[in-house]
Amino acid sequence: MSQLPLFEFDDDNLAKLRHHQWQPSGETSEFSKYIVYVDESGDHSLKSIDETYPIFVLAFCVFHKRHYSEVIVPALQKFKFNHFGHDQVVLHENEIRRRKGLFNIFRDASHQNSFLNELTEIIQFSHFILISTTIDKRELKKQNLEDNAYHIALGLCMETLHQFLAEKGEHRKKTHVVVECRGSNEDKELELEFRRICDGNNRLNQPLPFEILFSDKKVMSSGLQLADLVARPIGLITLRPSQPNRTFEILKHKFYCDGGRQCTGEGYEGVGMKIFPPTKSEKPR
Repeated sequence: MSQLPLFEFDDDNLAKLRHHQWQPSGETSEFSKYIVYVDESGDHSLKSIDETYPIFVLAFCVFHKRHYSEVIVPALQKFKFNHFGHDQVVLHENEIRRRKGLFNIFRDASHQNSFLNELTEIIQFSHFILISTTIDKRELKKQNLEDNAYHIALGLCMETLHQFLAEKGEHRKKTHVVVECRGSNEDKELELEFRRICDGNNRLNQPLPFEILFSDKKVMSSGLQLADLVARPIGLITLRPSQPNRTFEILKHKFYCDGGRQCTGEGYEGVGMKIFPPTKSEKPR
């Protein structure tokens, strides 16, 4: 069976794979050139801690809108058509890993490896900036049981996002931050904290022009699906640093870091990838 190529590698599309600038339209937009998709790994509760995964990870995937719409979305659509025959599939890391539901499709190990290799290729060739915070809930609980791991991670990621956008000259424009709906009460609590941080209750002591959007789980957002795929590998590298982690080897080149694009894969610890409470080796920001 012939498959649709994930990426078209002609000169035009190779240019799109680079982190190019948005084509000017002759008008100044109130919106930034970037869109942010957010997902998490682990439970943020401090009252019940799973000792096999005692951490909480919040991951921000920051996409240039043109690259996202012209390269990433079509690549994920083609991937789904190739493996399922349709695109009405939501990619969930947990279900893929456990081969649950629609992901119990593999004929053999070779088929499964082909699936995972293509998915890894999409992550590798997709240009996005990764910002994350990993919370060690055991250490946080020692400090204050009433702390909220999600809110702490959210604040740290939003501050870093602002620093990245300032480098790009986009920090005064409205940037949308998309999160997945979790439940009415949780969403209201998250929105309240998000707006509190945007109002200046942050370590930068300045307002942040971000707007939160809640996306229903049934909406097949390519950005949210990619964010879901990257959160757990970040947690695992913190929890089990000696364990092979193929996905993280790719992700470490996506992190916001010191030195810009020339230094990808280095200088991201304590910058784009934060751990809280901070380790001794982590750089203060």
